[in-house]
Amino acid sequence: MNVDELVRTPAWWIEEDSSEPGIVVSSRVRLARNIRGAAYPGWAGEEECERIWKELLPILSDLEVLDSPLHAEMGELENIDKQILFERHLISREHAEKGKGSGVVARGDERLAIMVNEEDHLRLQSMRPGLALDEVWKEIDDVDSAVEQQVRFAFGVKLGYLTACPSNVGTGLRASVMLHLPGLVLMNDMNPIIKGMGKIGLAVRGLWGEGTEATGNMFQISNQITLGEREKDIILELEQIVLEVVEHEKNARIRLLQEREMLTRDHVGRAYGILTNAHILTSKEALDQLSGLRLGIDLNILDSLDGRVVDELLLLTQPGHLQKLEGRRLKPKERDRARAAQVRSRLLDAKKPALRRRKSQTSHE
Repeated sequence: MNVDELVRTPAWWIEEDSSEPGIVVSSRVRLARNIRGAAYPGWAGEEECERIWKELLPILSDLEVLDSPLHAEMGELENIDKQILFERHLISREHAEKGKGSGVVARGDERLAIMVNEEDHLRLQSMRPGLALDEVWKEIDDVDSAVEQQVRFAFGVKLGYLTACPSNVGTGLRASVMLHLPGLVLMNDMNPIIKGMGKIGLAVRGLWGEGTEATGNMFQISNQITLGEREKDIILELEQIVLEVVEHEKNARIRLLQEREMLTRDHVGRAYGILTNAHILTSKEALDQLSGLRLGIDLNILDSLDGRVVDELLLLTQPGHLQKLEGRRLKPKERDRARAAQVRSRLLDAKKPALRRRKSQTSHE
């Protein structure tokens, strides 16, 4: 598989049988590992990184769990291809800036991805739709064990796995869950939750990870502590917190309909109106308005609109995917026009939804 084929397939977090987008978008667990005796990528030269990449590539490609693997060296990829891998969460923004000696190996269905020579020699990650932390943890733990049979990892008896960044020392584990939380945002309840997360050692980030805003009301919640706790305990604690946040979001959505019903319907209606009629759409505006459609589907305000189409547009409207589908590089203003045209086309091809109203409103007509 190559990047061109990847663009033509739905994202890994879009469920085949999901008629409604839902609150929990996806779960991901990542492990940081380094080779014993080798300099970390940030300190190693290009020649050393190339040697490590060439040694690890056949080992990773031969893993049984990597079905129809995609593998690519960063130095051989066009910038648009790197952008696409980043948009699909297969590599980090920092990894996209790498060149020779850094690469990625991923399953064809994107459920598993391994970055080589990012900040650490190996970043192993497993991803699934919905709340599936236990499943992705078990899967990546098996991958970790398989790789460790052939590679000697840097490990200390007292500290555990040794990593380039001290914040990852210990288990080297980062677990994260992506959530769509428009209810909490519209009810102005999100900031207290973010502050509360920080107090218990969790990080809240945007759609694209560290240093990004929560565009489209998408939030990543992840652990920050990797030292002194067992992996299973980290997973369990994060899952419990996520379930609490989901309940808060459900309650916020109920309150939206009880206390701000007209504003909520206006929010959803405007999102549909803008997306089906706009001729210029920035990436941020597209994500924010698509969030409105997601909310409308979940609240049964938009009748018959396919949630899968909306979720696919969240990805296909991103700069890398947009330019790959257009078959050429686009300037920012050209991307805005192409994005609007694509959204209009996909939504108008879908069955036009009806804006549902309460029986109490229709009974007087």
